[in-house]
Amino acid sequence: MPTVSVPLSILDLAFIGRGQTARDAFDASVMIAQRAEELGYRRVWYAEHHNMATIASSATSVLIEHIASKTQTIRVGAGGIMLPNHAPLVIAEHFGTLEALHPGRIDLGLGRAPGTDPTTTRALRRSVTSADSFPEDVLELQAYLAGETRVPGVNATPGRGAKVPLYILGSSLFGAQLAAALGLPYAFASHFAPHDLLPAVAAYRRAFRPSAQLQTPHVIAGLTVIAADTARDAKEQLRAVERARARLLLAKGQPLTDEEADALLLSPAGQQLRQMLTYAAVGTRDEVHAYVADFARHAGADELMVLHPSPALDARLRSVELLADGLVRGSRSALELRSGRAPSEGAGAPSRSHPGGPDSDDGRPRSD
Repeated sequence: MPTVSVPLSILDLAFIGRGQTARDAFDASVMIAQRAEELGYRRVWYAEHHNMATIASSATSVLIEHIASKTQTIRVGAGGIMLPNHAPLVIAEHFGTLEALHPGRIDLGLGRAPGTDPTTTRALRRSVTSADSFPEDVLELQAYLAGETRVPGVNATPGRGAKVPLYILGSSLFGAQLAAALGLPYAFASHFAPHDLLPAVAAYRRAFRPSAQLQTPHVIAGLTVIAADTARDAKEQLRAVERARARLLLAKGQPLTDEEADALLLSPAGQQLRQMLTYAAVGTRDEVHAYVADFARHAGADELMVLHPSPALDARLRSVELLADGLVRGSRSALELRSGRAPSEGAGAPSRSHPGGPDSDDGRPRSD
């Protein structure tokens, strides 16, 4: 049986399925987070995306509060906030509020992309040069949360001294170099941008400088997982995911039949879209476990951030279960979950000790 010695976490895009509403997506996200907590996943993150008809996590901090209020122990955070869309002071206040409401459970991942298309970027009142100040904006935000403002006379309330742990998100060497220079954890978006994974991780580890938040490098690698009871079912779910992405990203949300979507996937643009799934574990429980173990070693990851993209909620929940079964310490087995049996002693709660990563027992990067 393959073993994965690193923690598993979940990236939830709050999918809005066909014929569904944003409220349906939020209810599904609550169910996924509660099941992830029960199974022992370390954290669940939500990403800032705008003007995407199938993603409901645009008001990311609001969704984080909703999920945190419906769970008890799992860490909840942004993966991430696109900082150039916002004033650092406002984000410090938002996440300072979240930390005050849910102490010791909030994460703040930061990216520099707009999280949308050029037209929507303009609607966000973001200029083409907004990303240029990303390193300075991170430092300003970090200072607000540390209670050491870089703007004389300006403090975040709530937020001052909250010390919400920061994570740098990226899909290129830029983010790796910034995370290393600031001594912050680095999350690479290999679940959709696989090409620079290995050079980015190498650059981050090579240049890492210890900081008050983190003494040793911590790499989180993104991975797509579709686990099902049969290999055929998993492959059918993958096909549905590919068709949905073709409709969203290539047809710009225009309705397509399955045949039209399949034809589009054979085009050069469709092949590029399929390359986004370079790192995807698709199959039965054992097949997925073997792939995940190999990927963790391949990426040199200290933690895996898993996207379960199956269109149907029951399929996503089943994938979450099957991945955790036997891989996440303290998780309830799939059999227990389906039968309603009580877990054995120590099961059913998130693991608090992870030898594969540098986090402390509460999930925060160590400062000692």
